[in-house]
Amino acid sequence: MPIPVTTTFTLEGYRIREYKGLVRGITVRSPTIIQGILGGLKNIIGGKIGAYTEMCEQARQQAYEALIQHAAEMGANAVLGFRYDASEVGSRDSATEVLCYGTAVVVERA
Repeated sequence: MPIPVTTTFTLEGYRIREYKGLVRGITVRSPTIIQGILGGLKNIIGGKIGAYTEMCEQARQQAYEALIQHAAEMGANAVLGFRYDASEVGSRDSATEVLCYGTAVVVERA
């Protein structure tokens, strides 16, 4: 069964038995050459930059998977208060850091 993850601090129908602590997942991604070229062209003509959207979604997914693994390693069976954060790393031709975090807990049916 996958670990339930929620942005709230409760999980309907469950009670928290134990707090395991903060868990996080982090990744840093930069666009591939193709994504950079396509993104640069779109930036000139305007519109949605699908190549960058794809890169960001991949980064979010990698960070999320790292968070789930971290929670499982701590013995948690749920993550509460889940959040994402992102920032640029570097100045020119920079990469994007994606961090997700939450509170690892052990829950049981109420």
